[in-house]
Amino acid sequence: MNQPTLPPATRRGLLLASVAAATATQPAEAQNLAMVNAMVTQANGGTVGVIAGGVDGTYIRIAADLASVLDDGDALRVLPILGKGSVQNITDIMLLRGIDVGIVQSDALAYARGRRLVPGIDSMIQYIAKLYDEEIHILAHADIRTLQDLAGKTVNIDVPGSGTAMTAALVFGLLGIQPRMAQDTQDVALTRLRQGEIAAMVFIAGKPARLFSGVPAGSGLHFLPIAATPALIETYLPSTLGAADYPGLVPQGKSVETIAVGAVMAVYAWQPGTERHRKVARFVEAFQSRFPAFLQAPRHPKWKEVNLAAQVPGWTRFNAVR
Repeated sequence: MNQPTLPPATRRGLLLASVAAATATQPAEAQNLAMVNAMVTQANGGTVGVIAGGVDGTYIRIAADLASVLDDGDALRVLPILGKGSVQNITDIMLLRGIDVGIVQSDALAYARGRRLVPGIDSMIQYIAKLYDEEIHILAHADIRTLQDLAGKTVNIDVPGSGTAMTAALVFGLLGIQPRMAQDTQDVALTRLRQGEIAAMVFIAGKPARLFSGVPAGSGLHFLPIAATPALIETYLPSTLGAADYPGLVPQGKSVETIAVGAVMAVYAWQPGTERHRKVARFVEAFQSRFPAFLQAPRHPKWKEVNLAAQVPGWTRFNAVR
């Protein structure tokens, strides 16, 4: 028989009352310590840490939406955490305490596997859901007209370990283009680009990326087109950047050809029956049951691209059955 769900405040009160009753004969200091320990156990038992991306990217906004929709403050609490990119996020899911879920690019697992970043990674990392597709933005000066013009020029590809750095290296390699790579944070890169210190910058994020929202028309900057060549289409998807996404960078009625990579909600492969598996399973069940709320304003428009049944080639889906 299903037990009625009590409000969080009621559950917390009952817990503290039971602890108080059990320690009534102990000294006050011992009672206080026991009550604090009980509160710590309860708080951590329902908390899920979600590592995302930088402050200007889409990942952290998606993680913030997860917290807003799923967090009830007691049985399930979601903590969005700023991350340093897809490759680092995968490593953090496996190695850092308090990290349960991470948002990563779908090509990050193959990249980490191919470079043997962590032994046995295939058995440690699974996915909860494929989220949406992220567009590859290459912003350049007006005198740079094609990707081939970047050969020998300085191009920022984000910090080491980031998904942008990983994919930029893969894409330039597939196209046979060899720019000089800079690895500043994206906000620093945009400043350097505007000042003419670098030729271009690469940024992978779901459109519209907030980083470019303040770039006005007439800035002398524009997005470079990326054609979906046979070499690229084996891994990436064709997409476009439009005037509705970036009114200051794309003329009205025009669009810029680009490619996109999938974003995945990744998780450590906890064994069923363990406390960590139970905690993540509660998160997954809440995510699936409340998913319609992510399709409503003010949630990020990228949620409308999510298909919960979509599979991710090369990944194993997390089994949330408890």
